[in-house]
Amino acid sequence: MLQSLRDKMQGWPAIVVLGVAVFAMSFFGIEGYFSSHVEDFVAKIGKREVSQQQFQDTINRIRQQQRAQMGDQFDASLFDKPEFKQQVLDELVSQQLLLQANEDLGMRVSDQALRDAIAAQPAFQVDGKFDPNMYRAQLAGAGISPQMYQDNLRTSMEGSLLSDAISGSTIVTPADIERYLELRLQRRDIRYFILPRPAPEDSQVTDAQVQDYYKAHQADFMNPEQVSLKYVEVNGADLKADTQPSEDDLKKRYQNELARFGMPEEREVSHILINVPKNATPAQQKTALEKAEKIAAEVTPANFAKLAQQDSDDLGSKLQGGDLGWLQKGVTNAAFDSAMFALQKGQVSKPVLSDEGYHIIYLRDLRSGQTKPFEQVRDQLLKEATTGELDRVYNETAGKMTDLTSQNPGSLEPAAKALNLQIKEAPLFGREGGQGIASNPKLVAAAFSNDVLVAGNNSTLINLGKNDSVVVRVDKHVPASVKPVAEVHDAIVQKILDQRIADAASKKAEVLVQRLSKGEDLVALAKAEHADLQSVNQAQRVQQQGQNVPQPVLTQAFKTPHPAADGKPQYANVALDHGTYAILAVDKVEAGDLSKMTADDRQQLYRQMVQVYGGMEAQGLVDMLKAKAKVEIAKERM
Repeated sequence: MLQSLRDKMQGWPAIVVLGVAVFAMSFFGIEGYFSSHVEDFVAKIGKREVSQQQFQDTINRIRQQQRAQMGDQFDASLFDKPEFKQQVLDELVSQQLLLQANEDLGMRVSDQALRDAIAAQPAFQVDGKFDPNMYRAQLAGAGISPQMYQDNLRTSMEGSLLSDAISGSTIVTPADIERYLELRLQRRDIRYFILPRPAPEDSQVTDAQVQDYYKAHQADFMNPEQVSLKYVEVNGADLKADTQPSEDDLKKRYQNELARFGMPEEREVSHILINVPKNATPAQQKTALEKAEKIAAEVTPANFAKLAQQDSDDLGSKLQGGDLGWLQKGVTNAAFDSAMFALQKGQVSKPVLSDEGYHIIYLRDLRSGQTKPFEQVRDQLLKEATTGELDRVYNETAGKMTDLTSQNPGSLEPAAKALNLQIKEAPLFGREGGQGIASNPKLVAAAFSNDVLVAGNNSTLINLGKNDSVVVRVDKHVPASVKPVAEVHDAIVQKILDQRIADAASKKAEVLVQRLSKGEDLVALAKAEHADLQSVNQAQRVQQQGQNVPQPVLTQAFKTPHPAADGKPQYANVALDHGTYAILAVDKVEAGDLSKMTADDRQQLYRQMVQVYGGMEAQGLVDMLKAKAKVEIAKERM
């Protein structure tokens, strides 16, 4: 139903859009015959591509999220590692494969689902209910049109359609839950002691050994690539409007936008849809009409919801008794709109034909619009008019800056001089970004793009925020370089010594486990090593309050096999931090007590298992699609 409700591209609007498209192609499309196409994809999946810009934007977004979450512990070097970049690219390739699978299978986010998702957003609600005025106001404040927002939201929702469908069909049986709980609630009696950190077998590190380590691990001793920038900025906050609107201007604006200052008339409707297939035969159309007329003859306001649940072909509203909520004039197709606004409250229409089939419409309620007087909205109009003038000045200035910097790609001087703008500077920063203007991911991506960094051109216009944009060019480029060995000599010596200590600790731990397995006593061995033996009964997989078992020890305790049939413990060594090791004994294993799990806990576990199993199945589908698809990776562009 909502396919027709939201389909506004009919009649003269479609003709206008088509005319604009033809006009644009007439003047600009021919350029493609005279300019060569430059490939900029990082990955090509069939006919779909992951562009360099999309790839870099994704990395920058993750970088910004990690920096905000981790604060001082943020490690920017992670984002320069090839394995991290490959992981990001794999995710983007998987997204494209799923979107292509959606298209092949005909899966699409329905208008009803899109509408429900929008209505559920708290930002668009007043007193817990969706408010059309709030919706339009919020989008206008963000500089986004309703159609743009709907398109972006639909694309986002379509990315999870297939995986959600797989998760929805995932089966988890009570036996699966029982087996999981037996393992999840399992308890183990363990003992362990931590070996003192040994001294290295050889504490002397020669210059030759330092050089060998340096050559083998140069990637660990790199100065990151950096650039400094020059840029010109157009900021709306620094601009002034050329004119101020008069009182007559404000009143004229008020009359032209009268519909904006009140709630338009709305109608609360329900409907029953009798579907007519596309390219239906006359016989099919006749059958559908006869069915619709039969229902229309039987339906009353009292039984409408029941008949809708029973007979309607609109799956989106059927379960709600045909309820479509409050609709405004112009959001439905013309036939439905005309019939809906011709009804009186409580009336039911005769069958109304649309592209989807025959509708039987029930007008449950209506509410008239109320318009605010000019005096009440004058200040708002003045602010909007002033803002609009500033927007015009900003757009005009930004447009001129774009033209001047593209006409003179090797310099910012002509644009700065013509527009009376100052050429500013940003100090050196790397691909992870920097301070001030260099913290903007879009600017960082532009600064390190081939066109700006390699070709030496001015960037395109970069939007930093509403009415704030810049054009940048590289002032200085410092390539990535290996730090001199003298600078990292002491650090390398320490790394070599730490590795020797870790090797010695590992070797000793293995020997001790072998001795225990041959029958030596754990208590005596701990005493001989001058270590404190710790005992933990009923240890659980998740660290419990007061338990204080080192996490690697706890993890290994539940990986170690069960004790032998004769009760003999199982032993293992566990690597800890800073080259230390623990010696572990698993003495006893007890199954979990399932009686302590409540019905609510089991239901929550069921949902979690469905999600996990569904995710695994979805990943299996992605792997299968990837194996069948032609995937081309351009590593030089990563």
